[in-house]
Amino acid sequence: MNRIIAITNQKGGVGKTTTAINLAACIANEGHKTLLIDLDPQGNATSGLGFDKNDQEKTSYDVVLGHCKAEEAILHTNSKKLDLIPSNVDLSGAEVELAEMEIKQYLLKAQILVLKDEYEYIIIDCPPSLGLLTVNALTAADTALVPIQCEYFALEGLSQLIQTVDMIREALNPELKIEGIVFTMFDIRTRLANDVVNNVRENLQLHVYKTAIPRNVRLAEAPSYGMPIIDYDYRCSGSRAYRKLAKEVIKREDI
Repeated sequence: MNRIIAITNQKGGVGKTTTAINLAACIANEGHKTLLIDLDPQGNATSGLGFDKNDQEKTSYDVVLGHCKAEEAILHTNSKKLDLIPSNVDLSGAEVELAEMEIKQYLLKAQILVLKDEYEYIIIDCPPSLGLLTVNALTAADTALVPIQCEYFALEGLSQLIQTVDMIREALNPELKIEGIVFTMFDIRTRLANDVVNNVRENLQLHVYKTAIPRNVRLAEAPSYGMPIIDYDYRCSGSRAYRKLAKEVIKREDI
C-alpha cells in the first residue's frame, strides 16, 4: 500500500524534522522503498541526511514551481531504500511566487503523483507554518502525522492544526486524514509530560501512537554528523523509539 505522509506542526522546535528524517530512515530500514521530501526552507532534513543543502542544483523549490520534474531532483542516500528531494533557502521565496500562480495548492501533488508507484512511502517534511507550502503538502498527502512536544501549550497549537486539516479536507483534499499524534522530547519522570499525554488522549478523538520519542543526547547529535539515528547509534533509546514508531506506522494500513 503506497502512502504519502506529511509531517507537520506549525510550532517550531517540536521534533518535526527529526521525526521526518528518522521515521523515513526506519521505514526504509524495514525494507520499504521510501522518499523523503524536504519542504522546509531551512533544509535541515537535507543536511541531516549528509547532503550540503547549499550545493544542490535541483531542489524542492524547483519541483514545486515546475522548473524540473520531481524525479530530476532525487538524491540517493546511503540507504539503498531511502531517497531524498532536498531543500535550501531558495524555497523561502516560494510562498510569494506561489501566491501569484493558479491552482497553487495542487502544484506539489501534480509533481509527486508520478512518483507514487515508485515508492511505498513518501514522507514530506513541512515547514513550521501553515502557509502555501504546508497547504501543498497536505493537499498531496494521504495523511498528516503530527509530532508534538510534551509541554503546556501543546493542545493549543494542535487544535489550530486540526482546524487547518479540516479546511483542506473540505476544500482541497477530501481523502486527507490525520495519521496520528507522536509525542516527542518525552520524559516519563515528569508529571507535565504525563499530563499532556493524558489531556490529548482524553480531549481529542485522534489516534495517538503508543511510541513516544524520548529526550536523547544521541538523537540530538546525529544530524550534525549527517546521519539518521539508526546509522549514528543503532542501540540508543532514540533509535529504539523511532524503529518502534516506524513499525507502528507501517501497521496502520487501514487508516
